[in-house]
Amino acid sequence: MKTINLLIVTFLCIGFLSCSNDDDATPELLAVNSETVSNLHAPQTGGQGQPVSGTFAKFNFATGEATTSNTEWDIAFRGTSIIINGGTSLGTTDEPERTGNGAVYIADGTMSSITEVQTENLLQDSSSSYAIPSGSGNGWYNYAGAPTFLINPIPGKILVIRTHDGKYAKVEILSYYENAPDNPDAFADASRYFTFSYVYQPNDNVTSF
Repeated sequence: MKTINLLIVTFLCIGFLSCSNDDDATPELLAVNSETVSNLHAPQTGGQGQPVSGTFAKFNFATGEATTSNTEWDIAFRGTSIIINGGTSLGTTDEPERTGNGAVYIADGTMSSITEVQTENLLQDSSSSYAIPSGSGNGWYNYAGAPTFLINPIPGKILVIRTHDGKYAKVEILSYYENAPDNPDAFADASRYFTFSYVYQPNDNVTSF
């Protein structure tokens, strides 16, 4: 009987330890995703003193694709304007409503040097302004004016984003011209075609890349 009792106690201890180890195991994290998107077309009508309109080109980091969904989008482009699915609409024609909890800030650095989200810096779109400022030198681009009339991304400006569903991404705008020419010509190269690289953190409550 002593031998049987000892065996029972041994098996119970092994079972308890096994359950404890399962309970203490850290969930395996999903891999961080790095991609480059080419030629996301973001046309607009109007401008030059005329009312601006046109459908925003919306993008979802989780799928890595453009989307026409009214809710499942993170970032959207129209002309030089970039909006986030969080906050409230500025109220321009054809602008989508914000249904998510997205937010953004612009960090100075490189894609490799920005490794942690500074959550206290995150801003949402509002009825008075976009979180990513518009205008030359204010946000992600510079406008050269005459004689080149080029729109060029400002080096070292990284968009750090909280997605519509609370995850994180970082984005570097690489080009505003179709096929991302090394030396764009505003008179020959089609504009409003965004090429950008991004890193997406798919895990909940993880703010590092």
